[in-house]
Amino acid sequence: MSQKQLHSIEELDEFVAKNGKKLLFKHSTICPISTSAYEEFQTYLQDNQVESAVILVREDRPVSNAVADRFSIKHESPQIFLLEDGEVKWHTSHWKITKDAISQALNV
Repeated sequence: MSQKQLHSIEELDEFVAKNGKKLLFKHSTICPISTSAYEEFQTYLQDNQVESAVILVREDRPVSNAVADRFSIKHESPQIFLLEDGEVKWHTSHWKITKDAISQALNV
């Protein structure tokens, strides 16, 4: 399953509207903590088929801000969201983003 990079509010709307469980990752390409969390995210995706998307927070700031506004969840980076039926079912950030944490969230 391919991972999409979201560059616009329209792409975000389209991704959120899709049925089923999906992961949304907010990534800062200049932050070592974000790089570590992104690697955990990628490791999870290698072994599991789940729809996913990434927002690069510096490059696509309006899209990143729209996530915080839409779901009323304070922006952090790195940050991951489990979405289902247009709602956030789980989210976490920083060092709490691990392959095991993602796996547990998806298997609840």
